[in-house]
Amino acid sequence: MALSCSSLYSHLSLTRLCGLRTNRITNGLYSPYLPCQSRLPLCRHYSSSKVRRGLGRYVASKLRRVNDKYEGFLKRRFPRFYLLYHTFVEGFKLLFQDTKDVRRIRTKMFYDKVQYKNLPYREMEKLRQFRRDMMKAVPLVVISIPPFANYLVFVLMYFFPRQILIPHFWTPKQQVEFQGVYHSLRTRRHLPVLKGLENTSKQVKDGKLQSSLKDLCANVQSGANPKVSDILAVRSLFSGPPMGIKRMSVDQMRHLSPLLFLTPRLPGFLVGRRLNSHALELLQLDRALSRLGPHQLSDSELRQACFVRGLHSHSLSINQCREWLHQWLQVSSSLKDSEVSLLLHSIVFLSANYPNGARRH
Repeated sequence: MALSCSSLYSHLSLTRLCGLRTNRITNGLYSPYLPCQSRLPLCRHYSSSKVRRGLGRYVASKLRRVNDKYEGFLKRRFPRFYLLYHTFVEGFKLLFQDTKDVRRIRTKMFYDKVQYKNLPYREMEKLRQFRRDMMKAVPLVVISIPPFANYLVFVLMYFFPRQILIPHFWTPKQQVEFQGVYHSLRTRRHLPVLKGLENTSKQVKDGKLQSSLKDLCANVQSGANPKVSDILAVRSLFSGPPMGIKRMSVDQMRHLSPLLFLTPRLPGFLVGRRLNSHALELLQLDRALSRLGPHQLSDSELRQACFVRGLHSHSLSINQCREWLHQWLQVSSSLKDSEVSLLLHSIVFLSANYPNGARRH
């Protein structure tokens, strides 16, 4: 009897459970008794991640629409302010992209054990320029830290864009204008560099080398463009005293520093250390460019490469820039690390009179 009752209760319980499951499934209600396979379509249908993505796209589209209307309003009513605004927006995009690129390059250098001198030209140039830009940007960030100081920063950026801003935030017109200003500051050092070499040449004991160096300096001062062979003929003088990178006088180092946009207003040992470091970096950059091939550069890259090496490239045609860079690489590809001082002086030798100077034969 007991067995019959227990069997009956079990049968009724199973019937009730099956009926409940059938009823809940039929009515489309959620049930904890549903198997995992039955719940998956419902979970996918009501997925919170899809809702978030859809909401994010909606908000982003609304923000883009508002931003487009705001830019259109500025462009119509305040065209000069719009140009400044647009330049800043695009500048931040470029800076953000450069930051990502630099992080990727440094990660590759760390994990793949790649040395700086073995990097491709464009990656090497990216690291070099990014470091210089950040050194210029740090003081501006420090100034903007105190409360309400950002208003002062905006005023400074508006009235002193060349001194305060990095090239990412220059307009195309300012790019050309400011490069012209920087080049004019650089050309002021041409004559002191040549005069310093002439005075130092008196310490050269080899009469033939001394005469060659004096003729080279005199030709440049008279408005001539020297040949590559004339420059390489005196290369041995620039590997040791008195004109080697670590042996030249402090005054000559101070004349050379502005050619690389380095301040000469530092103690002598710091001027020499920075000059040596940047000169070796430029030589490594030249070697990477030779591996790549100058013909692989775009027009903007070509002009920038010439400007870094001492030429006012925006005043010249692309063919003139290409010809000059070819001469420069002929000199640098022949030099050793110990002769890097000649590379610095070649900034003056090759660019002082180009392209209008007479060619000496």
